[in-house]
Amino acid sequence: MRRIRLTMAYDGTNYSGWQIQPNAPTIEGQLDRAIFELTGERVHVIGASRTDAGVHAMGNIAVFDTESRIPADRFSQALNGHLPEDVTVTMSSEVAPDFHPRHCDTIKTYEYRILNSRRMIPQFGRYSWQIPRKLDIQAMREAAAYLVGEHDFKSFCCVRTDVESTVRQVTGIEVFEEKHGLIDDGLFKSADYKRAREADPDYFDPTMLVIRVSGTGFLYNMVRIITGTLVAVGRHSIKPSDVKTMLEACDRTSAKETAPAQGLTLMNIAYLDELDDKDSDDT
Repeated sequence: MRRIRLTMAYDGTNYSGWQIQPNAPTIEGQLDRAIFELTGERVHVIGASRTDAGVHAMGNIAVFDTESRIPADRFSQALNGHLPEDVTVTMSSEVAPDFHPRHCDTIKTYEYRILNSRRMIPQFGRYSWQIPRKLDIQAMREAAAYLVGEHDFKSFCCVRTDVESTVRQVTGIEVFEEKHGLIDDGLFKSADYKRAREADPDYFDPTMLVIRVSGTGFLYNMVRIITGTLVAVGRHSIKPSDVKTMLEACDRTSAKETAPAQGLTLMNIAYLDELDDKDSDDT
């Protein structure tokens, strides 16, 4: 018996999250089905992060046990032939039989994309949250600084969260503008939009804002609630320093709205022991 690790990328739009559910399409269900079609084995994959309905991933991790003789690095290509176009295995490898993707020290990185534009751009609709009012990025950065470190994030998780402790460590939060050809080099550089800028004193050029959050672990809806709160800061509905008060309150009603799922993507899961091994190899 071998244990195979899969690195996953998927568009979560059409799925009810990661975890298998009766009568609902899920990422885990698609993987279990694809493995059965490929190997004839009925297995249940173990995922590192159980992403919510509508949330996307570029680097989620899953493992499964198999007696198949398919080379470990070939599973990615073989499984993709049995998966829908919106779910892809980008890499596969063999790991130790006791490797568990959720029982290791990791740094997870999520990115939330905000289309800061007065008009929706359809090409971004599935992967961002449109905010039609210009956001104050500097104020959002100032607010984000209060959230970095080890804190009790009870104010920033869903009230249905069932965990022993709501203390988590956020290792970094960045708020920045992402360059994108459709925005930077597309129709917004046209003469029509130049005239619109000149005619409307409240006009602002559309931009894609990214909130990148990294940490050792996250609570249910935590990144989306952080995002909703930072957006409130960016709108000047609250002050950056109010975020510190929200943290100290340990009360979900003190923080702001939960941002929509479609703007969130799990970008990467870094296993710290593997990073340590790489550093040792480099010395």
